[in-house]
Amino acid sequence: MSSRFGDQYFNSIGSYLKKRFGCKVIKLSLDAGFTCPNRDGSKGVGGCIFCSAEGSGDFASDIPDQIRLLSKKWPTGKYIVYFQSYTNTYAPVEVLREKYYQALEYPDVIGVAIATRPDCLSPQVLELLSELNEKTFLWIELGLQTIHEDTASLINRCYPLSVFNRAIKELSSLHIKTVVHLILGLPGETRDDMLASVRYVSNMELFGIKLHLMNVLKDTKLAEFYPDRMHIPNIEEYINLVVDALEIIPPHITIHRVTADAPRHLLIAPKWGYKKRSILNGIQKEFKKRGSYQGLRE
Repeated sequence: MSSRFGDQYFNSIGSYLKKRFGCKVIKLSLDAGFTCPNRDGSKGVGGCIFCSAEGSGDFASDIPDQIRLLSKKWPTGKYIVYFQSYTNTYAPVEVLREKYYQALEYPDVIGVAIATRPDCLSPQVLELLSELNEKTFLWIELGLQTIHEDTASLINRCYPLSVFNRAIKELSSLHIKTVVHLILGLPGETRDDMLASVRYVSNMELFGIKLHLMNVLKDTKLAEFYPDRMHIPNIEEYINLVVDALEIIPPHITIHRVTADAPRHLLIAPKWGYKKRSILNGIQKEFKKRGSYQGLRE
């Protein structure tokens, strides 16, 4: 194992934050009441085909409730407020400013993470994010999912890769940390397709990457594709795919996720998708078996 990651084989965001702030740092998932241009008709309707009614924020809840609960387990912990549900820069700037700064008023909140789309970063929004970046620990999460335009069209992403590329450059020029979301297992994509997306973003100036397992949830458009066009047949293949992906991601890039969370009562497939602990343990075992670590094949 590479000693640079301590007792892990990859640069997890949890370990990074503990080293930086000297304590446990917990992310508080928040639904701030935003919508999405892919839902309100300005870009599309219905959202991306995998997106649930909660806008990929099924576990989001209020800040005070989360702090009250989590402080019992980690009394010395600090918090990052994660604006998770829907598109969290898609509102007038004065509304965004109020919500972002309100989040920072809570005790022991040391930063903000904002999930958004690369086509929702106007000059005014970028100016606000730059201001916020000077005042607190900040990162922006962009839902790319795939670099392949045919897949992007299929999942109803509603923006081209060129828009993502421009957003990365703009955020980088402002020294704003950026995290990119990729989904492993999108309909019709092969293993080579998925790893090509990983290689592409790994060559960019990124703070982090999220690797999501493609969960098929009830009441989503994606459910209409099941069981056709689904590539990852079992948990072992997924574990091997994730380790292959992590081996080509440079070691300085933080890893924010290697699987996915989904409410079990909504999960259609994969049947093993809820077994998060088994997936995480399997990834560690596979790294150990290979004598490998993040960045080995970058």
